[in-house]
Amino acid sequence: MKKNIVKPEILPGFMELLPKDQILFNKIKETISKNYEKFGFLPIDTPIIEKSEVLLAKAGGETEKQIYRFTKGKNDIALRFDLTVPLARYVAKNQSNLTFPFKRYHIGKVYRGEKAQRGRYREFYQCDIDIIGNEKLSLVNDAEIPAVIYSTFKELDFGDFTIKINNRKVLNGIFEEYNIENKVDVLRIIDKLEKIGQEKVEKELIDLGLTEDTVKKLLTFIMIKGTNNEIIGKLKALNVQDSMFCEGLYELGEVVKHIKAFGVPEDNFTIDLTIARGLDYYTGTVYETFLNDYPKIGSVCSGGRYDNLAEYYTKSKLPGVGVSIGLTRLFYQLQEANLIKSNDDTLIKALIVTFDDKDLDYAIKVSNKLRKNDIITQVYFENKKVNKKFDYANKLNIPYVIIIGEDEVNTQTVAVKCMESGTQKTVTIDEAVEMFN
Repeated sequence: MKKNIVKPEILPGFMELLPKDQILFNKIKETISKNYEKFGFLPIDTPIIEKSEVLLAKAGGETEKQIYRFTKGKNDIALRFDLTVPLARYVAKNQSNLTFPFKRYHIGKVYRGEKAQRGRYREFYQCDIDIIGNEKLSLVNDAEIPAVIYSTFKELDFGDFTIKINNRKVLNGIFEEYNIENKVDVLRIIDKLEKIGQEKVEKELIDLGLTEDTVKKLLTFIMIKGTNNEIIGKLKALNVQDSMFCEGLYELGEVVKHIKAFGVPEDNFTIDLTIARGLDYYTGTVYETFLNDYPKIGSVCSGGRYDNLAEYYTKSKLPGVGVSIGLTRLFYQLQEANLIKSNDDTLIKALIVTFDDKDLDYAIKVSNKLRKNDIITQVYFENKKVNKKFDYANKLNIPYVIIIGEDEVNTQTVAVKCMESGTQKTVTIDEAVEMFN
């Protein structure tokens, strides 16, 4: 009976990489986690599947439509759509066992059923850090986040980058001062300033119902530029009396001062009054990070301060601040821009080949010794001609081939061939370990 062959394909919106690209992806992920740990963030992991009532406690609108939700038996369950809601549940559940401020990082996959398109995925990695306080959380934490971002992107070496910061209280205060009610629509229009220009933005704001005087004041505010200290000075000179604006301006000044103390150069961070982030979530400092030479990629790392992380799961007030890197999307975009390239076909340092199967036990003994010394080693077990074994090493760009024959077994040595230079020499196993370390 003829077998029905199923086409080996994956669903749209999911990333699957060949080993060469996966090695590069993993290196980037490891660099991020290493920098997170450098600043004292502790790793956690949460289930990919959560109870729907937990994930949907706050969700609504487009977010709720994008959640993968299903039932299994009597359980109403869903796939996590970010790492923040699971963190809120985690902190509320483990509050008595955690030490505050609680600094955690989480790198894991999340799922959103949005329309699949180039660079947008339904399954993707997020790399999050958050600092959670109990009742209070010092503003210095808001300044440490850009220091972590700076350290991470400096080591990733994707080129020049700028961390743009703002404070939601400054934005909300200016809206109150100018009696602007439809904040969401106004910010959506302002966000198009670079794309459509000032004149068209003015027209859209007036069409929305704002007076010409209000539009003029608002654009004067939004377009304040200069050094960080100059921008803060110009904001003070506006003499805005709204209490929320004044509080936000104070916080912004303090955060800028502390970011400098962390050693982040002013070339890499700047106040940008157009940065808003989630309108119904962030309550203070907000961040967006951009690669200067690739503005079309958009923000590569974003986040901010929020008043109460776990308000839907506990009566305790748990303020926090954090950022997230959407790694899958970023990796795709960096490859598209030829900003990163996969150079390693393998992680293997040495391939051991034999002339005869009877020498395999000695080959395995050699491999055990190398691995104990953290040298990634593979023994070629297949019964093929020696030239085929060398072809295998060449295709994977394995730098060294260890050749074992009768003489090597008898003398308890190995012949090491450098694939790049073609040179070969016979050494003891201990000497081979020293060569590779």
